Amino acid sequence: MSDLKMPDINSVLIAANVTSEPVYRKTSKGTPVLNFNVASNRKYKDNSGIWRESLCQVGVIAWHKLAETGAKSLKVGSTVLIDGELQSKSWRTDDGSTRSIVEIRARRIQLLEHQALQNIEEQIDETESSASEQEEKSEKDVKETSEKSHYVEPTDFDFGYQNLKL
Repeated sequence: MSDLKMPDINSVLIAANVTSEPVYRKTSKGTPVLNFNVASNRKYKDNSGIWRESLCQVGVIAWHKLAETGAKSLKVGSTVLIDGELQSKSWRTDDGSTRSIVEIRARRIQLLEHQALQNIEEQIDETESSASEQEEKSEKDVKETSEKSHYVEPTDFDFGYQNLKL
């Protein structure tokens, strides 16, 4: 049993609001990077049964194409779903003290904006309306074809299940 090793798992999934203006820059080698902060609320009942709320704020870092896309679409107040992993950084300040932070290195960022959802709903409505237009057209085509070829559409289908006892 002592040979068993726990697998290394470092995964974070958080739905949160962007709380700082995203800062887009490029490293000295030209790699795009984006930094911003998010906050997520947690509601819970305390020992006396009163609902409380705690706020979790955390920094996020995105690299490469994700950084470029995020710089164009993220702003303060955006609601996002972030999939990533935790990473820690330590550095020495000018006065000699050591500082460290834990942040999320994003693998995926999904906007959960109300406006974005509205746009998706509008696209779905457009697709449904064009589908119903095509359905009407195909019904019209069937009628025209049936009139020309004296085709009679079946009205009743008998699959032999009328006497089936369950």
